[in-house]
Amino acid sequence: MAADSNSTELHRRIGIRLVGLARRWRQALDSRLAHSGLSDATWAPLVHLHELGGGVSQRELASAVGLDGSSLVRLLDILVDQGLVERRAHEVDRRIKRVHLTPAGRRSVSTIRKRLVAIEDELLADLDEDEARVLLSAFEKIEARIAESA
Repeated sequence: MAADSNSTELHRRIGIRLVGLARRWRQALDSRLAHSGLSDATWAPLVHLHELGGGVSQRELASAVGLDGSSLVRLLDILVDQGLVERRAHEVDRRIKRVHLTPAGRRSVSTIRKRLVAIEDELLADLDEDEARVLLSAFEKIEARIAESA
Protein backbone atom coordinates (compact mmCIF):
# COMPACT_ATOMS: atom_id res chain seq x y z
CA MET A 1 0.00 0.00 0.00
CA ALA A 2 2.87 2.40 0.65
CA ALA A 3 3.84 2.20 -2.99
CA ASP A 4 0.31 3.28 -3.97
CA SER A 5 0.40 6.30 -1.68
CA ASN A 6 3.84 7.29 -3.04
CA SER A 7 2.55 6.89 -6.58
CA THR A 8 -0.47 9.00 -5.75
CA GLU A 9 1.77 11.70 -4.25
CA LEU A 10 3.91 11.66 -7.38
CA HIS A 11 0.82 11.94 -9.55
CA ARG A 12 -0.32 14.97 -7.54
CA ARG A 13 2.93 16.74 -8.36
CA ILE A 14 2.83 16.09 -12.11
CA GLY A 15 0.01 18.45 -13.04
CA ILE A 16 1.44 21.56 -11.42
CA ARG A 17 4.93 20.77 -12.70
CA LEU A 18 3.62 20.17 -16.21
CA VAL A 19 1.71 23.46 -16.24
CA GLY A 20 4.73 25.41 -15.00
CA LEU A 21 7.12 23.65 -17.37
CA ALA A 22 4.81 24.24 -20.35
CA ARG A 23 4.69 27.94 -19.50
CA ARG A 24 8.48 28.20 -19.14
CA TRP A 25 9.01 26.14 -22.31
CA ARG A 26 6.82 28.52 -24.32
CA GLN A 27 8.56 31.53 -22.77
CA ALA A 28 11.98 30.08 -23.67
CA LEU A 29 10.90 29.44 -27.25
CA ASP A 30 9.21 32.82 -27.52
CA SER A 31 12.20 34.77 -26.22
CA ARG A 32 14.59 32.92 -28.53
CA LEU A 33 12.31 33.38 -31.56
CA ALA A 34 11.47 37.03 -30.86
CA HIS A 35 14.21 38.30 -33.17
CA SER A 36 12.35 36.70 -36.10
CA GLY A 37 9.54 39.18 -35.53
CA LEU A 38 7.05 36.51 -34.49
CA SER A 39 5.73 35.96 -31.00
CA ASP A 40 4.57 32.58 -29.76
CA ALA A 41 1.05 33.73 -30.49
CA THR A 42 1.84 34.19 -34.18
CA TRP A 43 4.51 31.59 -34.96
CA ALA A 44 2.65 28.70 -33.30
CA PRO A 45 -0.33 28.89 -35.71
CA LEU A 46 2.10 28.91 -38.64
CA VAL A 47 3.88 25.79 -37.43
CA HIS A 48 0.60 24.00 -36.66
CA LEU A 49 -0.80 24.97 -40.06
CA HIS A 50 2.29 23.53 -41.71
CA GLU A 51 1.96 20.32 -39.68
CA LEU A 52 -1.74 19.95 -40.49
CA GLY A 53 -1.24 20.66 -44.17
CA GLY A 54 -2.82 23.49 -46.11
CA GLY A 55 -6.49 24.12 -46.35
CA VAL A 56 -7.62 23.39 -42.82
CA SER A 57 -10.60 25.23 -41.42
CA GLN A 58 -10.10 28.02 -38.92
CA ARG A 59 -11.90 25.81 -36.37
CA GLU A 60 -9.48 22.90 -36.95
CA LEU A 61 -6.50 25.21 -36.63
CA ALA A 62 -7.88 26.81 -33.46
CA SER A 63 -8.30 23.36 -31.93
CA ALA A 64 -4.75 22.33 -32.85
CA VAL A 65 -3.25 25.54 -31.46
CA GLY A 66 -5.42 25.41 -28.35
CA LEU A 67 -7.16 28.74 -28.86
CA ASP A 68 -10.77 29.77 -29.05
CA GLY A 69 -11.99 30.75 -32.50
CA SER A 70 -12.15 34.51 -31.92
CA SER A 71 -8.56 34.64 -30.61
CA LEU A 72 -7.35 32.72 -33.63
CA VAL A 73 -9.24 35.03 -36.00
CA ARG A 74 -7.34 38.02 -34.58
CA LEU A 75 -4.01 36.19 -34.99
CA LEU A 76 -4.89 35.16 -38.53
CA ASP A 77 -5.71 38.79 -39.33
CA ILE A 78 -2.14 39.69 -38.29
CA LEU A 79 -0.65 36.82 -40.30
CA VAL A 80 -2.75 37.76 -43.36
CA ASP A 81 -1.55 41.37 -43.05
CA GLN A 82 2.03 40.08 -42.91
CA GLY A 83 1.43 38.03 -46.07
CA LEU A 84 2.11 34.72 -44.30
CA VAL A 85 -1.32 33.09 -44.59
CA GLU A 86 -4.41 33.49 -46.69
CA ARG A 87 -8.01 32.55 -46.13
CA ARG A 88 -10.03 30.92 -48.86
CA ALA A 89 -13.70 30.03 -48.90
CA HIS A 90 -14.54 26.34 -48.68
CA GLU A 91 -15.46 24.85 -52.06
CA VAL A 92 -18.91 23.73 -50.92
CA ASP A 93 -19.74 25.66 -47.74
CA ARG A 94 -18.67 29.26 -48.28
CA ARG A 95 -19.21 30.04 -44.57
CA ILE A 96 -16.14 27.93 -43.80
CA LYS A 97 -12.80 29.63 -44.30
CA ARG A 98 -9.83 27.44 -45.16
CA VAL A 99 -6.42 28.67 -44.07
CA HIS A 100 -3.36 28.26 -46.29
CA LEU A 101 0.28 29.22 -45.92
CA THR A 102 1.52 31.60 -48.59
CA PRO A 103 4.97 31.08 -50.13
CA ALA A 104 6.27 33.68 -47.63
CA GLY A 105 4.55 31.73 -44.85
CA ARG A 106 6.23 28.50 -45.95
CA ARG A 107 9.62 30.24 -45.96
CA SER A 108 8.89 31.64 -42.51
CA VAL A 109 7.95 28.19 -41.19
CA SER A 110 11.16 26.76 -42.63
CA THR A 111 13.19 29.41 -40.78
CA ILE A 112 11.18 28.94 -37.58
CA ARG A 113 11.56 25.15 -37.69
CA LYS A 114 15.35 25.44 -38.09
CA ARG A 115 15.46 27.71 -35.06
CA LEU A 116 13.11 25.43 -33.12
CA VAL A 117 15.37 22.43 -33.77
CA ALA A 118 18.37 24.32 -32.40
CA ILE A 119 16.42 25.56 -29.36
CA GLU A 120 14.92 22.14 -28.63
CA ASP A 121 18.35 20.49 -28.97
CA GLU A 122 19.66 22.96 -26.40
CA LEU A 123 16.75 22.56 -23.98
CA LEU A 124 16.66 18.76 -24.24
CA ALA A 125 20.43 18.20 -24.18
CA ASP A 126 20.26 16.39 -20.82
CA LEU A 127 17.77 13.76 -22.02
CA ASP A 128 18.99 10.65 -23.79
CA GLU A 129 16.90 8.83 -26.42
CA ASP A 130 15.39 6.38 -23.93
CA GLU A 131 14.31 9.18 -21.58
CA ALA A 132 12.79 11.09 -24.49
CA ARG A 133 10.88 7.95 -25.57
CA VAL A 134 9.51 7.41 -22.05
CA LEU A 135 8.51 11.08 -21.79
CA LEU A 136 6.71 11.02 -25.13
CA SER A 137 4.96 7.79 -24.19
CA ALA A 138 3.76 9.38 -20.95
CA PHE A 139 2.52 12.44 -22.85
CA GLU A 140 0.59 10.20 -25.25
CA LYS A 141 -1.10 8.41 -22.35
CA ILE A 142 -2.06 11.71 -20.71
CA GLU A 143 -3.34 13.12 -24.03
CA ALA A 144 -5.38 9.96 -24.66
CA ARG A 145 -6.96 10.19 -21.20
CA ILE A 146 -7.78 13.87 -21.73
CA ALA A 147 -9.35 13.12 -25.12
CA GLU A 148 -11.30 10.22 -23.63
CA SER A 149 -12.72 12.39 -20.86
CA ALA A 150 -13.59 15.34 -23.10
